[in-house]
Amino acid sequence: MTDLFTPGHRACAGCGAAIAFRQIVNALGKDIVIVNATGCGEIISTPFPESAWEVPYIHTLFENVPAVASGVVAALRAQGNDHTTVVCIAGDGSTYDIGFGALSGMLERNDDVLYICYDNEAYMNTGVQRSSSTPLHALTTTSEVGKALHGKEQFKKPLLDIVAAHRVPYAASTCIAYPFDVDKKLKKAKAIRGARFVSIFASCVTGWGVDTQLGVSIARLAVETGMWPMQEYENGEMKITMKPARKPVLEYFKLQRRFKHLTPEEVAEIQKTVDGFWAKHEAGEKK
Repeated sequence: MTDLFTPGHRACAGCGAAIAFRQIVNALGKDIVIVNATGCGEIISTPFPESAWEVPYIHTLFENVPAVASGVVAALRAQGNDHTTVVCIAGDGSTYDIGFGALSGMLERNDDVLYICYDNEAYMNTGVQRSSSTPLHALTTTSEVGKALHGKEQFKKPLLDIVAAHRVPYAASTCIAYPFDVDKKLKKAKAIRGARFVSIFASCVTGWGVDTQLGVSIARLAVETGMWPMQEYENGEMKITMKPARKPVLEYFKLQRRFKHLTPEEVAEIQKTVDGFWAKHEAGEKK
């Protein structure tokens, strides 16, 4: 198979986003149009006059990628093209924050768009600033560690639940360390009409302070510790699609510079939150 996201892009060694892009286009095939928000994805893949994309590609702004995609769908359908899939690709900064209003509008209208967020938990290409996807207590350049502050003070926004609350036909989370799961969920989403949303956990080795060889391993640990649940919402019904044995969250934290400052009490606080999530869903399954 010929890769539809080609070598020669400008991503950092070990970049999780670049891995996600390759998985996305190879799962969805050639009959797609990519609408890509400003962010790492655009910066690394389309330095004029070059492009790593072997499919039609549109770069747009942080805040309006869902609106542009909705317009592309309307134009294609007006031309009688009912088969081409329009795919938004955006990072967590655009998805969780700057473009959140446009995303909500796209979901509420149930526009026939497949929206994919590559979630690396901060604004990486502009200097590793916090986003509402950044985890509790994580160090970024705008959630610093010192006497007054000890990393980000808020929990990560539960975006998948918010998306599902729009009553869209399909929403899911997956991770670059599980390529077969990525492939399965993207193909499933492609076959559905209406607004679909898939969030792919994609490590940022530079922003997280991780050895470049550990980009996939650290993403896998996020799943294995229960920090990143693998889920699906279909017509409002949620199910867990992977149930890890759940290693302690400290195994995930200790490999990353952004968590080096955590106190035992802060680790215990996060562990309690993770355990509470899983206990709630395990209890629900027993009813």
